[in-house]
Amino acid sequence: MKKWMIAITIGLLILFVSACSSGEHTNGEGSSDADVITAWAWDPLFNVAALKLAEEYYTQENEGFQLQIIENGQKDIVQRLNTGLSSGTMNGMPNIVLIEDYRAQSFLQAYPDAFYDLSEYFNIDDFADYKKEPTSFDGGQFGVPFDTGVTGLYLRTDYLEDAGYTPEDLTNITWDEFIEIGKDIKEKSGKYMISVNPNDPDDLRHMIQTAGVWFTEEDGRTADISDNEAVREAVRIYNALQEEGIAHINTDWSSRVAAFNSGSVVSVAVGNWMTPNIKAEESQAGKWTIVPIPRLPVEGAVNASNQGGSSFYVLNIPGKEKAAEFLASTFGSNEDLYQDLVTEIGAIGTYLPALDGEAFQQSDDFFGGQPIIADFITWMEEIPSVNYGMHTYAIMDILIGEIQKYKDGKSLDDALHDAQKQAEGRLIN
Repeated sequence: MKKWMIAITIGLLILFVSACSSGEHTNGEGSSDADVITAWAWDPLFNVAALKLAEEYYTQENEGFQLQIIENGQKDIVQRLNTGLSSGTMNGMPNIVLIEDYRAQSFLQAYPDAFYDLSEYFNIDDFADYKKEPTSFDGGQFGVPFDTGVTGLYLRTDYLEDAGYTPEDLTNITWDEFIEIGKDIKEKSGKYMISVNPNDPDDLRHMIQTAGVWFTEEDGRTADISDNEAVREAVRIYNALQEEGIAHINTDWSSRVAAFNSGSVVSVAVGNWMTPNIKAEESQAGKWTIVPIPRLPVEGAVNASNQGGSSFYVLNIPGKEKAAEFLASTFGSNEDLYQDLVTEIGAIGTYLPALDGEAFQQSDDFFGGQPIIADFITWMEEIPSVNYGMHTYAIMDILIGEIQKYKDGKSLDDALHDAQKQAEGRLIN
């Protein structure tokens, strides 16, 4: 009888302990392990690979820590975040999420209580200045800056030589000078100077940032289009690239990449993240170089800009402290990690103390022995800091329509005036 009583008692104790352990908080996608942190990111060869490398570093001193990475496309992450955060429940949300810098303020300002303040975990002054505006809000620091979208003008040196030009002829020039050279090269060789997508004019973004302004005023909320000289010049130049017949027209990512992999274009003006796609065509090794991006012909513009780039954020849910510690110890402070990010993934971070490392000084045979990472870093330090605000993509949608009307004969003044009115009517100022 005593044996049965003991067995029953032990059984009840096991049930009690199990019930207590099941009451632990749930992290992100349903994990009940306090040492498992979830993260959402896109691009398995870049951002996801970077997170995996960071986990390897962190677990060396934090045994038992696990990072569960859920890969989603960037658009899917944006949709899932908006759906989850607007519901107010935070169910199914990750501990860590990667957000493009252009979109960060739309989340931070719309859901200020949903993100965890990381100000006490790392020093934002250790990062490039232009990454501070997108990742902070209302006195708090919510994002750990990750990769840079520093731009460059990739050039086919063999095409230039055949037309009587050198890379120096396209170094530190304006976009109008670029167009004139492009017209000459097109006449001599039949090659397009650049490839653009009229339905996705992302070049406008890196163009206007050379002037240190954006589509909104400094508050990041008030539309600034019709009286904005940089926007005016960017739209004019973007249209001129097409009207002068020097632009190859692409319709999507695949056709854009095919334009330079097939040898149809002389140059690619884009963020440094395009490098792996250019190097994918091994037969072109030694035929490319990179120079600073052209600048707008406006006062104060520089030959440096940004296109894309992203940062890591922690959601204000159980596990936030552990997630913050992980980010702070890796992307927020680990110089060795950044050396490996460059050599193994090709990711150029914006953590300034790491940029003098040996990995950042190496030459690249594909680009004729040019130390492209060191050059990108030099240009990165010159990128004007702007406030991308909440409405970058909404304004881009408006401009796409008005640029087409401008192309069809509408005056530039009227197109920009109407874009301003639409923005004022549709956006929350």
